[in-house]
This record gives sequence, structure tokens and C-alpha cells, in this order.
Amino acid sequence: MSYKDSFIHYLQVEKRYSKHTILAYEEDLDQFTTFAELSKSAEWNEVNHQLVRSWIVHLIESGQTNRTVSRKLSCLRSFFKWLLSNGKVEQNPMLRIRGPKVEKRLPQFVKQSEIDSVRIEQLFSSDFEGVRDRLMFELFYQTGIRLSELIELKNKDVTSGSIKVLGKRNKERIIPIGKDLYEIIRSYEKLKPSGPDSQLLLFVKKDGRKMSSKFVYRKINTYLGSVTNAEKKSPHILRHTFATHMLNNGAGLETLKELLGHANLSATQVYTHNSFAQINSIYSHAHPRGRKK
Repeated sequence: MSYKDSFIHYLQVEKRYSKHTILAYEEDLDQFTTFAELSKSAEWNEVNHQLVRSWIVHLIESGQTNRTVSRKLSCLRSFFKWLLSNGKVEQNPMLRIRGPKVEKRLPQFVKQSEIDSVRIEQLFSSDFEGVRDRLMFELFYQTGIRLSELIELKNKDVTSGSIKVLGKRNKERIIPIGKDLYEIIRSYEKLKPSGPDSQLLLFVKKDGRKMSSKFVYRKINTYLGSVTNAEKKSPHILRHTFATHMLNNGAGLETLKELLGHANLSATQVYTHNSFAQINSIYSHAHPRGRKK
């Protein structure tokens, strides 16, 4: 087994990275292997910081953004750290590498007025597909779950007061749900067709089979396009919207961290920027000497 294959196995089995992350790591390592013309695993010991810097220049000149380059370098750092800890190389060239500066991007979200419950309800029909799509939309917005988590949600994981979600690295978390959301779930279950995946999974297509990520993305993208002019219209935007609206309405960071399934608080703190923007806007209009003329 090559060094790369052993590393990927380590990420899958021990680190429990998602399929999406695994594929990205494989692609990044293959790109560097091709650029560096490495034909044997042992040749990784010959990689130095000058070669890595040449790769950075190559990536930038080929049109890759600073954010993409930084992500690829993060992959390479993890790989060399693993190589060194397993005695595969004698030194880590990444210690002398600094990636390009990346501007922090604030999470985009939909305004609360744009997804008012009455307005959203009018988007969906009362047949199976309409009720299912509305349930997907509401689950994304009311629980902040990820696309992959929604697709894998099982019937047994839903109760009248909560859903159990299997998140990244197989970490389980319990997310509370309201009475209205549970009523939509009950309505959906009555219309749900039988099929090969219906007895196990909560969400299925008309033929009773599991939904794909692209299928769900297209659905949410279409519905969001009907209510907002936001640049991005995806399930993940509804996750950002859930987090931002929670903070704006008084939720604490620790609570939000658990609801989102973040491994550490720093991943959750990015939403405080959006929350501060809301606070600043309220202050500017409410305080006598803070009012904008």
C-alpha cells in the first residue's frame, strides 16, 4: 500500500473524515504528486520547501484562488505530519511554508422576513412531494442540520420533541424540534410511499428510494430562489441562516455549537460577526446619539 493510500485509510478509519473531505484530500495529493513527479512512495522524503513553494506559484498562476491554495496546503501539512509521525520521512518541509493570505468570508444568510412561515408555506403543494420538500426546507432552517445529515436521517431517529443526527466523524447529537415541525413530519409520513428505502430512511423520492445530494440541492435552490435575492441559495445557506437567527434572538455560542455539531467553538464564533452587524444596526437606529441622519 502506498503512503497516500495508507494516509487515506487513516483518515477514513481513525479520523472518520467525511467522504467529501476524503475525495478532496485524494485529489490534492494526486495533484501534488503529478506536479512533483513522484513515482515512488520513498520519493516523498526528497520533497523540500522549495518544491512546495514552486507548487504554490504554479497553482496561483493557473488561476486557483488563495482560499483553494490554502486548502490544498492544509492537506499537504496533514499528510507530512502523518508521514513524519510514522517514520516515513525525516523532515517536514511544510514547517517553512506560509500560504497566501485569505480574506475571511462571513457566512451568508437569508433575512428573517424573507422566510416568514406564512410566506414559506405558500411555496409548497399539499401532495407528497410538496409536503416532503417543505419538511426538508423547515428541517434545514429550524435545526441547522447538514445536507448529508438530512439524507441519512432515519425514521427511528425522529420523536415528537427531537431528532437524533449522525454528524461528522460519526458523532451523534440530539436537536430539539417544535410542535409545528413535528406536525409536518406526521403529515409527510402519512403520504410517504413504500419502497426499498422507505422503512429505514425518513426522506425518499416518489419511488421510495434514497435521495441524492444533487436532488436535495436543486429543490432547496429553487425554493430559496422564490423568496430571496441572496447570492447563494443552498441547504448550507439555510444552516447559516439557522445559526445567525438563533444568535440574533439570544442563543448562546455554546448552545449553538452543540446544535450545529461543531468540534470546537472557533467554528461557531464566525456567526458572531453577522450577529454584531444586527446589533450595530439596531443601535444605530435606537440610540438617540447613535441614530444615522
